[in-house]
Amino acid sequence: MRFLRTLAICLAATLPLPAAFAQSIDYKRLDERIGRLAANEEIVGLAVAVIDKGEISFANGYGVTERGGSPVTQETVFRWASLSKGVAATEVAILADRHQLNLTDTVSKFKTSLRLPGGAENRATLEDVLSHRLGIVPNAYDTRLEDGWDAARIRRSLANLKPLCPVGDCHTYQNVAYDTVSEIVEDVTHAPYADAVRHSVFEPLGMVTASIGRVGLQTSPSWARPHTKRSRVPGPPQEKIVNDDYYNVPAAGGVNGSIMDLARYARAQMGLAPDVLSEAALDMLQTPRVYTSGEQRRMSSRYRGTVRDARYGLGWRIYKYGENGDRVIGHRGAVEGYRSYILFDPERDTGVVILWNSSSRLPNGIGFEVMDMVYNLQPQDWMEIDTPATGG
Repeated sequence: MRFLRTLAICLAATLPLPAAFAQSIDYKRLDERIGRLAANEEIVGLAVAVIDKGEISFANGYGVTERGGSPVTQETVFRWASLSKGVAATEVAILADRHQLNLTDTVSKFKTSLRLPGGAENRATLEDVLSHRLGIVPNAYDTRLEDGWDAARIRRSLANLKPLCPVGDCHTYQNVAYDTVSEIVEDVTHAPYADAVRHSVFEPLGMVTASIGRVGLQTSPSWARPHTKRSRVPGPPQEKIVNDDYYNVPAAGGVNGSIMDLARYARAQMGLAPDVLSEAALDMLQTPRVYTSGEQRRMSSRYRGTVRDARYGLGWRIYKYGENGDRVIGHRGAVEGYRSYILFDPERDTGVVILWNSSSRLPNGIGFEVMDMVYNLQPQDWMEIDTPATGG
């Protein structure tokens, strides 16, 4: 299967796309609109890359790393926030592809600190962890993490929660519980989580700026400082101090990297690095496991039906996009002062990645404007440059 996928990639590079896959991204218009967005006082720094038919065809930085600081470039490092969940799932898929573990293995098979109501860690599988199907309240005890509690201590305390549903039956998004993955990876590889991911994912994909942990961010030659502002407070966002809260759950929120490295990572998720991420591994990651009704409500409110049938795979969200219901895969991320976004069509080997160092939600619209171009849909002002802000 790897040989066939590699052969298909080589043929795709020499043959024109079928008429049904014809796509046209207006890069001049895209650059102009992102430039206008970056001029908004809500935005400090912003980096965007587009992968078009398998090639990184657009990669630009806008704004600055901090107020009065240096310009954002292709190599400026941002936090990836919850895009880290896809990285963790990718590491697990690679280990499963090597037969070092199975998605059906229960959490209790490994040395972890996760304890669930009624001893459900003896029933919950690795697949359940990666698809947020542990049956506990969403974002369980994130506030304790933000208050400085040790992540392992918090995971042990999850046993005291009242279950919302049986394990495997419903989707409730997690951070602290999801980071059980880092403990499992360490148990299987006998290496620190950051080292295991670097050897399996970052280095093979040529991700030269990618790292896990605060030190990796702050020792980068160019790195974006976090900025936030309170809702409805006038004026630009203010710089914040980088904290360790979500770095303490590295599988859920610990990755840093530049827009170029995020683009390289996105290409691999499209199947364009089969020596690193096989077709079997991609199937593990991108097969929908559970319908996410809350996500669908939010996306319907914000994007007026452009995406539907929202589901979750392993560290990835899967949607149907536009009138034709084309399958797209993506995720969003947010930690204090940083946001991240990835959205792509694996059949067209085309997508967009975005990183920025403020709490504005407006750059999310870049992803939709790019994908509308890919599918030749009527342009809409998803960045809210020319129209008043919508709800959601």
